[in-house]
This record gives sequence, structure tokens and C-alpha cells, in this order.
Amino acid sequence: MKFINVFSAFAGLLAASAIEAQELKSFYDFKVKTIDGNEFDFATLKGKKVMIVNTASKCGFTPQYKDLERLYKLYGGNKFEIVGFPANNFLWQEPASNEEIQKFCTINYSVTFPMMSKISVKGDSIHPLYRWLTKKELNGVQDSEVKWNFQKYLIDENGQLSKVVPPKTNPMDSIILDWITGKK
Repeated sequence: MKFINVFSAFAGLLAASAIEAQELKSFYDFKVKTIDGNEFDFATLKGKKVMIVNTASKCGFTPQYKDLERLYKLYGGNKFEIVGFPANNFLWQEPASNEEIQKFCTINYSVTFPMMSKISVKGDSIHPLYRWLTKKELNGVQDSEVKWNFQKYLIDENGQLSKVVPPKTNPMDSIILDWITGKK
């Protein structure tokens, strides 16, 4: 009987470890859908610094698209990438469909950095990537909460969370520029 109890306890620990191992993904393990429905594999970003930003087209911070695009034109390429994630989590400020969002971004801000399909960045329906970004037990660095649209998560060249930048911080702020250029 003791053998069965010990075996059951050991099997339970193995199962818990397997579940934990599944959740402790690397940044590079994530695959998401682009705004036009294609698969985007984060493994293609290995060796680059990456800014993940949740966006919305009816927000007071929406004009940040202009400076996000400016930043992308200056630094985007082999060493830096911006990835936008439309989200409707804050006062319904992104009610549009993926097609409408893509058209809005192109017409109003000439966005060329990768935009992904609309997701949830908080709550019960939080996307697994944002769960990783916001939970220390998953990202290994810090807990955070997405406070509003245009919060920025900075990922280093090794796929590690480096900084969380508040929504009101402009993409061209020295905090971000110094991080990209290595001036920290």
C-alpha cells in the first residue's frame, strides 16, 4: 500500500513538472497569427531586440503609431523589430476587425512593422504570449500588468524580457533609444 502511495505521489510530481515545463516557454517558442492570418514564428526573431506593443486605433495614445513607424524606419531590420498586437481590452478602443485595423494603420500611419491579429492582453482570455510577458514564473524576470494601450515590452537579443515601458512613454524616448543602441 505504501508503495502505491509513493508511486502515486511521484506520478503526480512528474505530471505537475510536465505541465510547468509546457508553460515555461521561451519567447522564441511562440507562434502567432499576423493581421492577415498568416503564421508568424517568433523563432525568426532570434538575435534581434524586439519591442512588443499592444495597440488600439481609438485611444489617446494612437498617434504613437507615427513614432513607432519612425522608430522602425530608423532601427528596424537585422538587429531590431517591432511587433504590434491590436487589443480591445481598454474601454473598447479597438473594436475593429483585423482587416479594418490593417487599413487604418496603413492609411493613417503608413505602418510597415509587423502587425498581428487582434488578441486579449489581460483577463481570463489573455493570449499566452502576454501571459508569458506578464508573469515572472514564466518569463523569469518580473511580474507586470498591462496598464493601457501602447504598453511596450522590450525583449533582448537572447529572448529575455528586458524592460516594461509604460503606455504614455513615447517610442522615441531616450529610455527606448538607449536600449536599442546599447547605451542603456
